[in-house]
Amino acid sequence: MGAQIKLIIAEKPSLARNIAESIGKMKKGSGYFEGGGYIVTWAFGHLFSLADVEEYSGKKADSRWSVDSIPCFPEKFIFRLRRGRDKSVDPGVERQFQVIKTLCNREDVDTVINAGDADREGEIIVRICLDKALMSAKPLKRLWLPDQTKQTITEGLSALKDDSEYDNLAAEGYARTFIDWLYGVNLTRFATLKSGSFMRVGRVIVPIVKAIYDRDRAISEFKPEKYFSLASKNGVDLASKKKFKANELEKCLELCRLYNESDVRVISKKRKKDKIAPGKLYSLTKLQNVLGKKYKMSMDKSLKIAQDLYEKGYLTYPRTNSEYLATAEQDKMRQIIGAVSKIGYPVEFKFKKTIFDDSKIEAHSALTPTYKIPGRQQLSEDEYKVYSTVMRRFVAVFCSEECIAEKNELVIKAGDYEEFSLKGTVIIQPGWTKYDDYNKKDRILPKLEVGDRIEVNFKPVEKETHPPKHYTIETLNNYLKNPFREDKSDAEPEDDSEEYKAVFEGLELGTEATRTGIIDNALRSRYISLKKDVYTILPEGVNLIEALSRMNIIMDKYKTAEMGRALKKVYKGEIGIKDSIKLVEQEIMSVIAAKNEPPEKDSDIGFAGDVAGKCPLCGKDVVRTRFGYGCSGYSDGCKFSVNEVICGRTISIANVRRLLETGKTFKIDGFVSKKGTSFSAQLKLDNGKVVFDF
Repeated sequence: MGAQIKLIIAEKPSLARNIAESIGKMKKGSGYFEGGGYIVTWAFGHLFSLADVEEYSGKKADSRWSVDSIPCFPEKFIFRLRRGRDKSVDPGVERQFQVIKTLCNREDVDTVINAGDADREGEIIVRICLDKALMSAKPLKRLWLPDQTKQTITEGLSALKDDSEYDNLAAEGYARTFIDWLYGVNLTRFATLKSGSFMRVGRVIVPIVKAIYDRDRAISEFKPEKYFSLASKNGVDLASKKKFKANELEKCLELCRLYNESDVRVISKKRKKDKIAPGKLYSLTKLQNVLGKKYKMSMDKSLKIAQDLYEKGYLTYPRTNSEYLATAEQDKMRQIIGAVSKIGYPVEFKFKKTIFDDSKIEAHSALTPTYKIPGRQQLSEDEYKVYSTVMRRFVAVFCSEECIAEKNELVIKAGDYEEFSLKGTVIIQPGWTKYDDYNKKDRILPKLEVGDRIEVNFKPVEKETHPPKHYTIETLNNYLKNPFREDKSDAEPEDDSEEYKAVFEGLELGTEATRTGIIDNALRSRYISLKKDVYTILPEGVNLIEALSRMNIIMDKYKTAEMGRALKKVYKGEIGIKDSIKLVEQEIMSVIAAKNEPPEKDSDIGFAGDVAGKCPLCGKDVVRTRFGYGCSGYSDGCKFSVNEVICGRTISIANVRRLLETGKTFKIDGFVSKKGTSFSAQLKLDNGKVVFDF
């Protein structure tokens, strides 16, 4: 028997090249490298995708969508080679899979190594290939790479684990794939057929769009209210926390008089030197927050660049949800610190709970540079922005120079009425702030001592309440990370224990690996827009959320979190894949079962093709269309139609039927004028045109 060979299947060609270079002395074949006792081949990410509904029903793939084809709950999910928009298999995909299949079944290949990306998606990408390619059982191993440097790859190859150790991770990956297919296929088709226009309905995309919809609606409906406060700007600025309604000016004036007549003195003074800690290492979300705020860089762009830097060996695995390092990585960090110190940064190893904490790591540690440090000329402008942001935070966390500040606090009391606290901070030793962003300015307090009397002149200050702010990349990310935070402010909590608990329980909307792509889908579907780093809802997004609400399709944060919890239970081995799928099927059934129920008077908008009545102009059928309701005699020149949405209000098929039968609809609430005023009215026919009747 000849020498035995190990076959490595990488998720992407770039990783395959890095592995081949690490092994060394490998010859390039057609779709693979070979040498040194190894063969290295690759997928192109997903070579396979789940089959369409029609394959389960036996219909042609290009068949028109039908209500009769849903719900579709496969007994066994079918994976097919990835197809293009024309439904044909991509020739490059088919060719590369044949390479993988041939190599898997070579007699001299005795072991197959899964080198998918180090996450649940990477785990199943290679497993699906093996399920389709392997003709006989062979030992399966896993190459798990936190970065793609030569040293890490070499160490990984010498410490391979059985791929079965990652069965729970794979189970969660399969469950997530099946669940998202069930939601997306069934509810997208149901909503599209029901509304007559394409609606992308997904487990995560809908609650993301709804969050932006709800915020923008709160802003548009916000009515500012005036109120009074009191403040003194007489040498020392003092602002009261007390508020008075717009009709309580006299009360405010009276309190101003009492404050001005009282004895106002300094009752306490504190001064101390303190260390200011740097921020934590970056998770993907926190890195995207900073890049979005500082450079207006979209999440899709920042992830792509971070992924490219990872594949070049400059950064660790980017799709991480942790800001902490594993205690087992201490030696690795010492090596990186050594490389960073050689380029002139004052860094030293530190072992602190704010840096190393195994309890706050699910699968991957925080994002850091590797010991492979690129020169400035090796990076594009955008790559440099991303890489330098990660590097500067790493330097700040391990900086040998402490940031020292002098902190002062004065407490001033106005009689027996109110205490005012003034706080000031002055940096006296910059330390890590020389390397990482620190935007707080020094605040110097007035030179006052305990017992000093202060002359004040309190006056009413008229103020106005402000609407909530639009979501930004940072604030939307923070919301998605934990949409159930009791603290409704956009600021992050000091203690992040609850944040990590929520993530590990599956309460977040999307994951570090999927969230960016889902938001990008929402942008490309024109449900939301992103200008600079501010998200706003678009008309298509408004229509999506309101139409789903009318159809009783509830895809809010609670429903998504419920499924997130189920997926985490799959990962922990507490329930099986089929158990999680059963939950989804029950939810989908509760929605689609309503398709045969009689329409409600003012909510059901009908299915595409439904007949609403006879045309008042030519007598032919008026049918539900993609855009509303139109005469079937359009090709003969009849132009009668009723828009789906009039003044912001979707018109139900029940109202159109009433209009065609009697000449008037029921009374409809919820119209919105150009000035933003809500009103109610009926619609009536006037010489074949639809007009308001007040």
